[in-house]
Amino acid sequence: MGLFGDPHGEATPAAAPRAPLAPLAERMRPRTLAEYLGQDGVVGEGRALRAAIESGKAGSLLLWGPPGVGKTTLALLIAQHAKLHFRPMSAVNAGVAQVREAVAQAQEDRGRDGRGTLVFIDEIHRFNKAQQDAFLPHVERGDLVLVGATTDNPSFAVNGALLSRCRIVPLQSLPPGAVKQLVRAALADRERGLGARELRLDDAALDRLVALAGGDARRSLGCLEACAAGCVDGETMTVAMVAEAFQHRALAHDKDGDLHYDLLSALHKSLRNSDVQAAVYWLARAIEAGADPVHAARRLVAVAAEDVGLADPMALQVAVAALQATQFLGLPEARLPLAEAAVYLAAAPKSNAVYQAIAAAGEAARAGAQHPVPPHLRNATTKLAADLGHGQGYVYAHDSKDGVAAMECLPSELRDARFYQPGARGFEAKVAERMADNDRLRRPGRADS
Repeated sequence: MGLFGDPHGEATPAAAPRAPLAPLAERMRPRTLAEYLGQDGVVGEGRALRAAIESGKAGSLLLWGPPGVGKTTLALLIAQHAKLHFRPMSAVNAGVAQVREAVAQAQEDRGRDGRGTLVFIDEIHRFNKAQQDAFLPHVERGDLVLVGATTDNPSFAVNGALLSRCRIVPLQSLPPGAVKQLVRAALADRERGLGARELRLDDAALDRLVALAGGDARRSLGCLEACAAGCVDGETMTVAMVAEAFQHRALAHDKDGDLHYDLLSALHKSLRNSDVQAAVYWLARAIEAGADPVHAARRLVAVAAEDVGLADPMALQVAVAALQATQFLGLPEARLPLAEAAVYLAAAPKSNAVYQAIAAAGEAARAGAQHPVPPHLRNATTKLAADLGHGQGYVYAHDSKDGVAAMECLPSELRDARFYQPGARGFEAKVAERMADNDRLRRPGRADS
């Protein structure tokens, strides 16, 4: 399950009982890895990370995923298994001075009781380079274990030096089955949940709650708690009651970005489906909800590469220009280049052929044999290399009449592989023609060229 919150001060162990007046999401926070739902691909039975956590040797990590998927909870469980002090920090209100204070406290704690410290940094992407660099020597020396949580891609949000010292753990939105299990557990648990009230949730209401939660455990429990607040003990909650409770919570949290990833997902899918009006609407919703406009701009760049691709090569240039303009202008002016790019991308012809090509090639690289580079494509940089035949048979493409040499460039075992399959929309139809012409020139005389 993944729960969430930002504990202040040194946390009690994850197995400790929650205060009865704490929010339902906090009371139901998983106490063990067995209760931690929805992330089996990362910490399920038999996974390497689970074994590392259970042995107390998980090390420094960057937990990357949308809100409500269990980043804080996983950090607590890691500290629990390793018998580490847990020191939470929020990058929103911490500076270099607070970083140094946390390090000093970790050293003091180790000197006092011999236990190490896990420093958990929520929203680590908000730390600047100096703040991130302040942790580097201490992570390297093992003075502390660093676990950062981020909703941003760490490759963009965390500097390279720190990135190289931490394992990136991607966490996904909870699948519907996990959310249902979580809600049912909260309804049945008489100690931490709502079990003493003997409330019920009919199947249609449960399905509606799961759909509205969008894979966010905190949101699902918050909605359940809000709905339960208007019920008498023993009552059955209906679809209408769930929808009303969720609407009030969602609107209250819009400006704080609680719906941030839902809105960006709606924007992305509207662009992919070539719906200009919906794309502009969801873009406006995201901006009005307080989303960082750079996040929206990055989503446009992703759409240009993933969903438009070579059907319109200009799309990526338009999207990158919108990103740069957003970084340069800021709000409110950035709304215009973002809207222009959204309209362009929505109206553009679509192709995911490049996305599929790199995925297929990556799969072949990971799963297949490590084919050696053909000798004629290797550089003969030394006499020994030349004696071994490196570079022999290589034909300089520009010396050929049509600029394409009659020469294979894939390993012989993959010579018939077709990773990129161009579509027929937009410019990609022209790419397909060029590829066919080039294949014939590279393989003269072959019937299947």
